[in-house]
Amino acid sequence: MYRSHTCGELRTPDIGTRVILSGWVQKVRDKGFVVWVDLRDRYGITQLVFDEQRTTATLLAEARKLGREFVIQVHGEVIERTSKNPQLSTGDIEILVSEIKILNPALLPPFTIEDDTDGGTDLRMKYRYLDIRRNPIKNNLIFRSKVAMEVRKYLSEQGFIEVETPYLIKSTPEGARDFVVPSRMNQGQFYALPQSPQTFKQLLMVGGLDKYFQIVKCFRDEDLRADRQPEFTQIDCEMAFVEQEDVLNAFEGLTRHLLKEIRGIEVEKFPRMTYDEAMKTYGNDKPDIRFEMRFGELNAVSQHRDFQIFNAAELVAGIAVPGGASLTRKEIDHLTDWLRRPQIGAKGMVYVRCNEDGSYKSSVDKFYDQEDLKKWAEATNAQTGDLICVLSGDTMSTRTQLSALRMEMAERLGLRNPLVFAPLWVIDFPLLEKDEETGDYHAMHHPFTSPKPGQLELLDTDPDAVRANAYDLVLNGNEIGGGSIRIHDKKMQSTMFRHLGFTEEEARAQFGFLMDAFQYGAPPHGGIAFGLDRLVAILGGQETIRDFIAFPKNNSGRDVMIDAPAPIDKAQLKELNLRLENNEG
Repeated sequence: MYRSHTCGELRTPDIGTRVILSGWVQKVRDKGFVVWVDLRDRYGITQLVFDEQRTTATLLAEARKLGREFVIQVHGEVIERTSKNPQLSTGDIEILVSEIKILNPALLPPFTIEDDTDGGTDLRMKYRYLDIRRNPIKNNLIFRSKVAMEVRKYLSEQGFIEVETPYLIKSTPEGARDFVVPSRMNQGQFYALPQSPQTFKQLLMVGGLDKYFQIVKCFRDEDLRADRQPEFTQIDCEMAFVEQEDVLNAFEGLTRHLLKEIRGIEVEKFPRMTYDEAMKTYGNDKPDIRFEMRFGELNAVSQHRDFQIFNAAELVAGIAVPGGASLTRKEIDHLTDWLRRPQIGAKGMVYVRCNEDGSYKSSVDKFYDQEDLKKWAEATNAQTGDLICVLSGDTMSTRTQLSALRMEMAERLGLRNPLVFAPLWVIDFPLLEKDEETGDYHAMHHPFTSPKPGQLELLDTDPDAVRANAYDLVLNGNEIGGGSIRIHDKKMQSTMFRHLGFTEEEARAQFGFLMDAFQYGAPPHGGIAFGLDRLVAILGGQETIRDFIAFPKNNSGRDVMIDAPAPIDKAQLKELNLRLENNEG
């Protein structure tokens, strides 16, 4: 037996008990006449004591050989600790060691295994197995497990069946580039790793399973943006014989369950907002509604003067920054420079201070009087002491820039409290998006999303007006889930493929299996997929997903710990009938 108890288990009632503990050496403190060792495992830390009066010279010498992260086993007696440590759950006791065994010595770690470590991100990712020993990472992984267990518990109680779908599938266009896997047994042909189990879960509905879920790995070979991973985990779900309202109610229930069980928070009915309203009011389709700063459109109250910048703009819009009137001119200039960065792309900013005496001071006082500025304040819901920030230009760019400014000011003002949770459904998305360069349309979600009832005919006459029977679940400004009611009719699916630019032959080659299935009694169905990594991070009060993944990739898609991806040898290439360009031999 390596241990009778864990290092986080023993308390005052255990005093006098003979125990066996095993774990890692956290630190050694040698005072000459006494040596203390902190022994750590997943469950906590227990202090070991070796002293001249009660410990043999041989045992004391063994204790002095110990180094950080040595794996050891000790036998001893639980005794009362003279100098108690209220910061430790085991801080009232210590172990008087009578026997010690080094199970495995350790090199000195490249960074300290402490909550606040001296290791940078790259170093900790290279030695991720050491990083996992630190409480922040360890606790995040335990937290992730707890969330996943609650998901399984809730969905199982609601009658959902967990079904695994294949990882080696056929390459299909779903919006991102596939990872492909060469087939040795089928020379010159390739599998793809799934971007999602989309078609399989639809086929499970055709198969009559009615309610399906799966916590599943998905893969996208795309250029990585901040806090993205090439492999990620979804809570993938589908239901048969449902309309949009049924799906929203079912997965609002799951989210409320998680908030209650994981965070102890009761949330009433989630608000809903159309895509058009979200874009008009917040400038993006995943607004953070923990704070206000809604957009006020100012065209009607700003384009009647000789200020040509506004007169020439498609949209003039502003936000009221709470308390922002106290910002100095220098601080406002820095904010304007921040907006002019290439990442944001604004050409400038107009501002209005809402003074304590009810007057207004603007950077465009030359063009607008107090009555004009009062109307700006009313449109942006600005209060005394606020700063109105105004941008202008084409509609899409202005909304995007103003959204970035809104989020930046919320961050600076501490309005994005990670312990406050504000869920929101965004509904009625456009079905199609137009490529401005080519004029081609592509699906805003995926090709299997159905249009809103009664709008199919608009695909031929006004495709931009067609709304999708789709929905996203937003939490604290992050999309945590998205889904739709699917097309279940072969004729409608063929129409959709045609409008997405597929020839009949291309549609047949890519999705013939699904079209065939629809001919054998496909029920109406719909579903949703949650991003588990993002959901767990937000529930954990953080926005970075990497620390909730056991072995993440870096921003270049590399696993620096195992040094992957890596070349394969010539024999493997030959067996797969592959040849690399510029590869000798």
